[in-house]
Amino acid sequence: MATDDLEMPEGTVNNLLEQETLKWVFVGGKGGVGKTTCSSILSILLAKVRSSVLIISTDPAHNLSDAFQQRFTKAPTLVNGFTNLYAMEVDPNVENEEMGGSDGMDNVFSELANAIPGIDEAMSFAEMLKLVQTMDYSVIVFDTAPTGHTLRLLQFPTTLEKGLQKMMSLRNKFGGVLNQMTRIFGIEDEFGEDALLGRLEGMKDVIEQVNKQFKDPDMTTFVCVCIPEFLSLYETERLVQELTKFEIDTHNIIINQVLFREDGVESKLLTARMRMQQKYLDQFYMLYDDFNITKLPLLPEEVTGVEALKAFSSNFLTPYQTSGIKDSVEELERRVSILRKQLTDAETDLEKARKGKQKA
Repeated sequence: MATDDLEMPEGTVNNLLEQETLKWVFVGGKGGVGKTTCSSILSILLAKVRSSVLIISTDPAHNLSDAFQQRFTKAPTLVNGFTNLYAMEVDPNVENEEMGGSDGMDNVFSELANAIPGIDEAMSFAEMLKLVQTMDYSVIVFDTAPTGHTLRLLQFPTTLEKGLQKMMSLRNKFGGVLNQMTRIFGIEDEFGEDALLGRLEGMKDVIEQVNKQFKDPDMTTFVCVCIPEFLSLYETERLVQELTKFEIDTHNIIINQVLFREDGVESKLLTARMRMQQKYLDQFYMLYDDFNITKLPLLPEEVTGVEALKAFSSNFLTPYQTSGIKDSVEELERRVSILRKQLTDAETDLEKARKGKQKA
């Protein structure tokens, strides 16, 4: 390992656990970097210091059930072995189909929603937030999809807010058009324009509240997960810039799958890979010198199941103790000790030889 390693500050996620005002914690990054494992462990750690925690997977390719080795659905389910940790998996597309039910009002609602780009997913997101808000969890962790989907998810509150404003302006501009449309679909007056707009207004209130919370650094933060490779570094930089644009706080980066030298293991491939990783680790520390950067080791096995997640969580709270950095220092100290002993032995031999000559 490079000697510069010794100067790198070792970060942890303790700052997140100590921030008692946090309500929303988003975890995201490029696909395949270990977001689900990291978000699962964060939720476990938060459950130790909070009264109730909910972890939500918004990734269409859900891995939450695999991580905990327990089946989760769109309804919050208590995680085995816990009394205050719940998990759920949400697919925006499925939720949207279910939301557009068989009655006429929902059909009109769906048609109007589809006229505004992105608002269909935003509406299902709003429905989920309404559900979550009524359950009153102390903190909610989002295991998000890869970067592009994550950015769209974070835009949902703004998208929905603008979409609802557009619908309201259409009502004011065209008068009874919405009422006429609902009648075309055979809806009774009591389920017509007022009911439709009432539903929109209800969602608008929730979204305005959540949007305000998302932009409050005391209540919301985003944890970027990455690995020490070029594409992941690129995606992380893109993500950080977009989050800044959305006014969403981010000050924690987790670098996963870091290789550390183990005692007695010598390999040209390992050395070359570690050298490559070190180049990108250096760049991460240069770019994000004011972030809390936590490095996690690459393990020979998957981290799945509650016990494995709990065991691995120690690396989130204290720097990895058997890292190549520590091994290198210990190796140097061992070599110095050997050299000192050899020097002492040599001096003893010389002294004996000198005394022998004197006697002769």
